[in-house]
Amino acid sequence: MLRSAWLLSVGVVLTAWYACKLYVLAIFGAKKALCRACPRAGRDWSRRLLKLADVTVRVEGEEYLEGDGAAIIVANHESWFDVWALAGWLPIEPHFIAKHELSRIPIFGKAWQACGHISVDRANRESAIESLEKAGERIHDEGLRMVLFAEGTRSASGELQEFKKGPFVLAIQGGVPIVPVGILGTRPLMPKGSYRIGRGEIVVKVGEPISVAGMDHGDRDRLKGMVRSAIAGLRGGEGRTSNLSGEGSISVALESTSHD
Repeated sequence: MLRSAWLLSVGVVLTAWYACKLYVLAIFGAKKALCRACPRAGRDWSRRLLKLADVTVRVEGEEYLEGDGAAIIVANHESWFDVWALAGWLPIEPHFIAKHELSRIPIFGKAWQACGHISVDRANRESAIESLEKAGERIHDEGLRMVLFAEGTRSASGELQEFKKGPFVLAIQGGVPIVPVGILGTRPLMPKGSYRIGRGEIVVKVGEPISVAGMDHGDRDRLKGMVRSAIAGLRGGEGRTSNLSGEGSISVALESTSHD
C-alpha cells in the first residue's frame, strides 16, 4: 500500500508538471507551440507514469494504424491504465472523448481541452449532443483518430460489457472506419474502485479497420456487433480478460462517451 501511495503522489506531481506547461501555452495563445507540445506531452506523461509503476506495454497490429486517415478507435475498458497505454504507445496522436468532469480539474482540464480532447456533459443532454456533433465533424474534417470506450465505463469484473451505440452512430454519420482494439492486462494493475497499483505487462492488440462504406443509420447495431466480436477475438474470446440497441439520433452517443 505504501508503494501505491508513493506512486499516486508522484503521479499527481508529474501530471501537474505536464498540465502546467500546456496550460501556459494555451493561455498565451501559442497555438503552433501547443500543437507541437500536445502529442509529445501526452506520450511522455503516459510513459513516465507506467515506467514508475514498473509496467511494460506491448503493441501488436500497429500496421493497421498506418496512414493519416480519420478513424474511430474503439477499445475495451477495465482500468485507468488503458488510457495511458493507448496515449503512450499507439503510433498515432490519439484524441479522447470523455466525461465532462475531467474538464473541471484545475489546470489539467484546460490543458486537456486545449490539446483537442473532447468532453461531454451527460447531465446536459443538449450540450452533450452539440459536443458530439462537433466531434463528428472534427473527426471527418481534421482526420483525427478519436478514441472511445464503447462500454461507457470500466468493467469491474473483467467481462466485456455490452457496447453503447454512440461510436457506431458517429462512424456511420462521418463515414470513417472503426479500428477495434483489445487491451489485456490492465485490470490486475488497478481495478475499478481500487487505488492499489500493481506491476505487469499490458498488451494492446490493434485489429483490422472495419469499413462503414455503404452503411446507413439502420446498420448501427450490425456494426456494433461486428466491432464487439472483433474486440472479443483480440482479447481471446468472449470471456474474462487474461492476466498478462436503438435511438435514431446522435443523442444515443451520450451513453458511451465517458471512461470513469
